[in-house]
Amino acid sequence: MVSRPRRRVAPGYHPATLLKIYLYDYLNQVQSSRRLERECGRNLELIWLTGRLAPDFKTIADFRRDNGPAIRKVCSRFVALCRDLHLLDGNAVAIDGSKFKAVNHREKNFTKGRLAKRIAAIESTIDRYLKELDRADREKEVIGVPVPAAKVARLARGIETLKAKLGRLSAIEARMLASGETQISLTDPDARAMTSQSHSAYTVGYNVQSAVDTEHHLIVAHEVTNVGIDKGHLGSMAGKARKALGAETIEALADRGYFKSEDIAACAEAGLEAYVPRPLTSNARAEGRYDRRDFVYDAKSDTYVCPAGERLIPTPGD
Repeated sequence: MVSRPRRRVAPGYHPATLLKIYLYDYLNQVQSSRRLERECGRNLELIWLTGRLAPDFKTIADFRRDNGPAIRKVCSRFVALCRDLHLLDGNAVAIDGSKFKAVNHREKNFTKGRLAKRIAAIESTIDRYLKELDRADREKEVIGVPVPAAKVARLARGIETLKAKLGRLSAIEARMLASGETQISLTDPDARAMTSQSHSAYTVGYNVQSAVDTEHHLIVAHEVTNVGIDKGHLGSMAGKARKALGAETIEALADRGYFKSEDIAACAEAGLEAYVPRPLTSNARAEGRYDRRDFVYDAKSDTYVCPAGERLIPTPGD
């Protein structure tokens, strides 16, 4: 790892110091480098951890940006250390995805539909301003009372401003069409808008896939993607987890969002045991009727018990 000073006269910080700050950032979910700079000067934990050193935000941000591969190697070494301490002797992992917000405001993210709505709204506003100018001219001719010059100038400035915005949006639309992407982010080009079950609004960010050891709850493998859904990541994450654990086969547990017949079959062919519940496709419960979840299966008698306590016995021909 390397650390470059912000100015030539400033001494460079040891990479170990900046790595401590980065790990503190990760553990306490302090994402802003400017906030980390402030914390280094007032937070007793960080003051003790860094030995009273306080790098500025630019040094912290550059360290994270320039040392991605080295930080990933540190994560790999941590997993190896846990394995040497026999903390990862199990062969079962739980796989799930989490949405992480990117440094990209929602107003700086555009989809085809959102672009079309904004362009239509701007064109509608320009048309309204032009109609107001036309009405002002007609009133001057008919009534003979001129419209205040300040109002005319304000409308003219508004039209010019909106035309400039329209030009920028048209350029973004052309850029999106040329790239073949369905959406584009201006601040963080790799970030994408994605929905989350925990939030009603969408988030512009990343979908971080993690495989966690079921015994000690340690992350053994992770992957950052800008695909908003979890479906399709089961096989790759299970393979990474098996490699990290050094096991011949593992059990991979995931929720319904990962259910895909092709992925489960691919895991079986690779020697990975995947356990994923089927998605709920029935609307019976929403319609006030019982669905399959309300019936309990008895393996000994090969029958189902209904919510009323009655046993359902298969009839000949079923």
